[in-house]
Formats: sequence, C-alpha cells, structure tokens
Amino acid sequence: MNYRTHIVSNLAEIGQAAWDGLLAGQDNAPNPFLSYAFLHALHESGSATAASGWQPQFITLYNGGELAAALPLYVKDHSYGEYVFDWVWADAYQRHGLEYYPKLLSAIPFTPVTGPRLLARDAGARAALIGTLQEVQQAAGVSSTHILFPPDAEARELGAAGYMLRSGVQFHWMNEGFRSFDEFLSTLEHKKRKNIRAERRKVHDAGVTLRRVRGVDATESDWRFFNRCYRHTYAAHFSKPYLNLDFFLRIGSAMPQNILLVIAERDSKPIASSLVIYTEDTLYGRYWGALEHVPCLHFEAAYYQPLEFCIEQGIKVFEGGAQGEHKMARGFLPTRTWSAHWLAHPAFADAIERFLEREAGGVDEYIDELNDRNPFRLRGS
Repeated sequence: MNYRTHIVSNLAEIGQAAWDGLLAGQDNAPNPFLSYAFLHALHESGSATAASGWQPQFITLYNGGELAAALPLYVKDHSYGEYVFDWVWADAYQRHGLEYYPKLLSAIPFTPVTGPRLLARDAGARAALIGTLQEVQQAAGVSSTHILFPPDAEARELGAAGYMLRSGVQFHWMNEGFRSFDEFLSTLEHKKRKNIRAERRKVHDAGVTLRRVRGVDATESDWRFFNRCYRHTYAAHFSKPYLNLDFFLRIGSAMPQNILLVIAERDSKPIASSLVIYTEDTLYGRYWGALEHVPCLHFEAAYYQPLEFCIEQGIKVFEGGAQGEHKMARGFLPTRTWSAHWLAHPAFADAIERFLEREAGGVDEYIDELNDRNPFRLRGS
C-alpha cells in the first residue's frame, strides 16, 4: 500500500481524535504517557521543544485521510531526560573528531516507561513505518537513531530490521490480589517486613499525616504546591527541573482521571508531595519533592501510599521508574527493558555492537543475581 508520509512538529497538525484513535487500536495497551493530552502538554508548556533540545519530528503515515501509523520522534542535541545512557558513545565520537549530535530519538520525554513506539493499525503499516524511519534517518544525516523502551515484540521487530538491541533493568511491583497492605507485608521476609513497618512508624511519630488527592479533586493550589516541592528537590540536588507549572496544570486539566497526588502535612501545613500516573491496570511512579526533610517520608509518599492505593483499587502493576535496587527491599522485582539503536558510522556501529553483546551478558548475570536476592519469603515458611 502507498502511504502518504508527513513529518509533523506540532501534534495539533494530527489532532487529538486521530492520535488517540490510533492509540486505541494498538495490540499493546498504550499507557497515558502516549496520549495526546500528555505529549501535547509537554510541547505546549515548553518542556519538550526545540528550545529545550527536544525538537518534535513525529513521523505519520496516512491511508487516504486516515492516520495509519505514527512514531513519536525527536531531534536531540543532548542526551538529558532519556534514562538509557549513551554519554560514553557521545564522548567517543567527540574524541575522534566526530559529531554525535544531533541524533534521532523515539521516546516519551523524561519518561522511562515501556510502551508501543511503532503505532500502527496493522502489520503492513508498522513495516512501512520502520521503512520510513530508516529513510528519514539516512536523509537527515544524523549520527544515530534510538528507540527507547519499546515492548518485547517491537524490540524483536526492530532487531530484525537491523537495529541493535540493548537491554536494561527496572523494578516493578506485582499485585497478587492482596486485600490489605499487611497481607502484602506478610509475603516478605521478616527483616524486610520489619524495616518497612519501622519506616512507616518514623513518619507517623514525626507527626506527619498523608492524604491522597485524585486528579479530579486536585485544585490549582495543590498543583502549585506540588510544583514547589518538585522544583525545591531538583534545586537541592543542584539540578534544573525538566518540567514546569504550566505542564502540571495542563495534565491536571486534560487527564485528571489518570492522576493521583499524595500530599504530606505536619501541623496542618503541607511539607511534601508525590505524583503518580495510573490506569485500571498499572500505576507509574513519577515525581516527588519535599520542602523539609523528614526521615523515611520519601518512602511513605512515593512507595507505600501508592502501594496501598494499588491494593485498594485492584491495580495489578506498580512500575517504580528508572533504576533503584532499594526498591527490591519494598517488594519490587527486576524487569527487563529494551532499547533499539542504529549508528550511521560503520566503525562505531561495529564497536558498539560488540559492546552491547558484552553488556547483555552482564545484564543477564545482574538479573540472575537480583532474583537470587528475592525479598519474598519462601511459600510455607
């Protein structure tokens, strides 16, 4: 089939109905981060634009007037906000007098969450989309293309198309139909169970209370407070925050059904907050911030309160975000992630392919080691 190709720099050129309609037809249930509401908020708030080093160049294929396929794609002039690290590759290019940037990146900005990238109505459209991406990357003269956090099936498809695959590890919590937080705790080893109870007690003894605010009930004041916490914590780590108040207000208005704020208070004064995004099946840990330090409050607001919410709502999976072995002590288990890569320079492509082969063996050993440290007690013990 001959598709009409269009490269768009503004999602408004596609339209919300067409974009979300394409998402609804995917075999892999898309997460909220792929929605028009979330992506458009990133762009319109200035969080992910050409000025911030994230130039949208979405590939779209049309069959007549119907959107048949699309790929979220950005031209990047840095590697911040990606969570699949290629700084060493960029440094190697520079040391050899070559330009690594700009590069092409298919990902959700600042969001290390697995989800479909090759959005297509059928296998034929998906194959055409991969072919179009290959044509675009050659014509653009970029150093490389990177597709981050595709699901397993897409990773295999990209590998078959000539992209080099790289694996990583995240930590996810699985709900086994727990009826209460205590029932979940009962499945952990004694030491892990004892430590979690001690952490929660420290927060309680510090006079801190927590309330959960669903997005539909969140006020502008709640969002302004969360933004203060978010920015304060970035500043405390001498970092510049990627997101801004306009972005938070936009998603609060456009997708409130997917949002939960946890707000911590002491003496009726808010002091910290966390933000999670969720669907009926999955909860995604996102952002946390505090205006003052309280021991263990981060664990309470960003892990234990969302875990209780998952149990109450019957949510099956809690994706804890990037990295963090400390999550295992709280019942999260290692889960493999994928990325796919193409490099234009033949010698560097060959060197990185060999590196990825060695790295893959290390990741396999790392996952085996983590599984040997499973935090759950043996059944019947």
